[in-house]
Amino acid sequence: MFALRAIGLVILARWLFSMGDMEPLTALQAMASSPWACINLVFLFLLIFLPGAKARAERPFHPLPQWLRQALRLFAFLGLLFAVWSVGAFVWAAGWRRAFNAVAATNGWLIAAPTLYAVVVWICRPRALWRTNIAARRFAIGRYAISVDAVTRTAIVWAESRKVGQYDARELSLRWPDVARGTAGVVRAAPTVDLSGAQPATMPPIANGHTTLERAGVGGLLRRPQVELMWDSPAAAGHNRQTVFRAVLSTEGDRVAARALDASLRQA
Repeated sequence: MFALRAIGLVILARWLFSMGDMEPLTALQAMASSPWACINLVFLFLLIFLPGAKARAERPFHPLPQWLRQALRLFAFLGLLFAVWSVGAFVWAAGWRRAFNAVAATNGWLIAAPTLYAVVVWICRPRALWRTNIAARRFAIGRYAISVDAVTRTAIVWAESRKVGQYDARELSLRWPDVARGTAGVVRAAPTVDLSGAQPATMPPIANGHTTLERAGVGGLLRRPQVELMWDSPAAAGHNRQTVFRAVLSTEGDRVAARALDASLRQA
């Protein structure tokens, strides 16, 4: 929240500085006749005041309401495109030498402006509520967060800041679609993370530094491993083998969290 407000204040200060040589009435008329200026005003208002934002310990990575996060991401992406297009068109028309002179004359603002918009997009990117904490049985896979209660044997699943549902942990299981579809070539099983000192179970491997998963074909080289959280509840009609979420294991942290979650669900 502090970083977003700071970026908003920097952009606003630069905007006011650039209009300092204009008369107030002329500046207001120019802003009213420019759709891009109106979009920037809305963006700066949301970025500085952050309506509905509240820091919460249980949601360290989602202090913003989901609508505000998506709005900031959209406006920042539009601002990034406009800034890159404006700077690129200027460089194309004026040449590199005059572009360097313009960067020096504006104290690097032609480079800083696109960077600030890109930082806002990065801060508001889709992510889970928390980082993986195996000891607390909190797992983060992509933009999904899973909390497993070993006492009540329940699991709560979040998609960013939206609660997907609460389930019986004994009815949840992980499925590895790449292996299930038979696209794997040579597979060597790897042990899961042991949370209670019991013998580790084996599971379908994930393509990382500790396991081997060879896929056939050129398309398989471009596919990243995926994992699915399945809900199989015999007591709930119509919910047999329902997919709770499907996530791509793009980082080593996601792969570690998937193995730890699989071990936790097996022990439940």
